[in-house]
Amino acid sequence: MASTNKTTETEVSVSDFIDSFVSSERKKKESFQLIDLMSEWSGFEAKMWGPSIIGFGRYHYKYDSGHEGEMPLIGFSPRKAAFSLYVYTESEANKLLLDQLGKFKMGKACIYVNKLEDINLPVLEKLCKGTMGNLNRRGC
Repeated sequence: MASTNKTTETEVSVSDFIDSFVSSERKKKESFQLIDLMSEWSGFEAKMWGPSIIGFGRYHYKYDSGHEGEMPLIGFSPRKAAFSLYVYTESEANKLLLDQLGKFKMGKACIYVNKLEDINLPVLEKLCKGTMGNLNRRGC
């Protein structure tokens, strides 16, 4: 039996989410900065995905197991400890960009960043665009 994807696009207001979920004024400001940047880079407006992910665009995926669903092309979540950036697909170009990104930790599906001043934003832009290109080339 295929599982249901919990991360789906919702009608929740992104601004309302940030105002109610993010307690730090610095993180609120940086969240709105990320929204502006990712909207510009992706060409899509910000949408809430699940309870806490802000996503841009969408792609369809299907695993060999038969599980399939929709996810944002790129996105982030302003978690309490750090931003979770969903901007990475594995490719040689993206691996090289990680070396130039700045201070971050790599998770299984995301990049953790404490604050935006810790990273190189032009490199983040290249990562985002590279990831969107990779997903488009895969036919997602």
